[in-house]
Amino acid sequence: MSATLAMLLRQLQPNLSIEIFESLGSVASESSSAWNNAGTGHAALCELNYTPQKADGSVDCSKALEINEAFEVSRQFWSYLVESGKIGSAREFINPVPHMSFVRGSTNVDYLRKRYEGLVGHHGFSMMEYSEDPVKLAEWMPLVMAGRAPNEKVAATRVAGGSDVDFGALTKLFISALEKTERFALHLNSKVKALNREKDGLWKIEVRGKTGRKRTVKAKFVFLGAGGGALPLLQMSGIHEGKGYGGFPVSGQFLRCDNPAVVEQHFAKVYGRASVGAPPMSVPHLDTRVIDGKKSLLFGPYAGFSTRFLKSGSLFDLPRSLKPDNLLPMLAAGRDNMDLTAYLIGQVIQSPEARLKSLREFVPNAVAEDWRLEIAGQRVQVIKRSARGGSLQFGTEVVAAADGSVASLLGASPGASTAVPIMLQLLTRCFPNEMKSAEWQTKLKQMVPSAGESLVKDSELFGRIRPWTDEVLGLKA
Repeated sequence: MSATLAMLLRQLQPNLSIEIFESLGSVASESSSAWNNAGTGHAALCELNYTPQKADGSVDCSKALEINEAFEVSRQFWSYLVESGKIGSAREFINPVPHMSFVRGSTNVDYLRKRYEGLVGHHGFSMMEYSEDPVKLAEWMPLVMAGRAPNEKVAATRVAGGSDVDFGALTKLFISALEKTERFALHLNSKVKALNREKDGLWKIEVRGKTGRKRTVKAKFVFLGAGGGALPLLQMSGIHEGKGYGGFPVSGQFLRCDNPAVVEQHFAKVYGRASVGAPPMSVPHLDTRVIDGKKSLLFGPYAGFSTRFLKSGSLFDLPRSLKPDNLLPMLAAGRDNMDLTAYLIGQVIQSPEARLKSLREFVPNAVAEDWRLEIAGQRVQVIKRSARGGSLQFGTEVVAAADGSVASLLGASPGASTAVPIMLQLLTRCFPNEMKSAEWQTKLKQMVPSAGESLVKDSELFGRIRPWTDEVLGLKA
């Protein structure tokens, strides 16, 4: 998110002075790291949690259309950067991988059929295929169908034009490009220790380096884009808009397979339905990953709990985040999410045999020796005030001061896939006058041709932009 915002600002106003402070010794080592997330280009092509089933049995597709458009906005900005030579080849960070949804049992099959019927008529999903034919499904995902009972009721949808994204590689490309520009500085091993508003309106940031050396920086605008570590920084700022926010950390694990004999039998991201009580980020999926040019398979995620807000964080992160203004929302959210608590406890005590059993629901012939446990990143779900005292949120949320001088991004899903539209939203809130200027609007239209228009409603616009991004990013099905 921080690298995306810096890249946007650098294009919109090249003379800005931009500094990034990273607490670790390298960039993209936490949530953006390729092995700390699933790498799915989230476009709602396969993620069933974006199309909930209503009480009357119908399927609500509105969120899927929104997410699909958001990812297309990100694709436009990436395409602009690749085409203009500002970053390297698209193949360094994105690869074409089909996106599929897979369900078992009559009830789930009925749901998936309704989902397909609700989406395929829209231009953003017109390429979606649906089948209940085991022979066809075996062509799409042989590893998933091999060894499955012939009378089992199954169904799947497939979109050949899906993608696998290495967000760590993309972040590094952004930073590398920024380092070639003037008035930019990257500070590694630099931890923010204090953030205060001065009388002159500037923000005073106190930073401590690896050796303990301290330095002070003043800035007109500050973005707190530290993944799970953003909440403590937001609290440090003391802004009124940040009061009442809390965070609930959820850790993740995957089973990883690097055996070429197994990996070559599967080429897709196959998503199922989440268990009752499971957070949306725990939807089971079997993914082809392409990292550093090598293919692997990931299955999961298996959730866990840690009081750390980052993998590299402290066990005291959660207790330190408890403040008088967020204690009631935190307690209320805990009261109303006992099923999630029970789910996480079950995941934490899950045995290797139980994890293998879960894998075999997707891959019936899975052999334990082919898979090893991979510890993924930490996610901190947003907790905020509500009519019931507090509620647990599963999306992302921009929290900004009224004057736009400081902003933070909280939450987890759909995360990096929608970084560009989220940062454009942030710019509108924090740089309102500049965003309305002819200069910025002209540049914005070059970077994101659909800016200010609706790809959901305008099929002709979508029909012009999608082939362009497919071509530049090498995602033609």
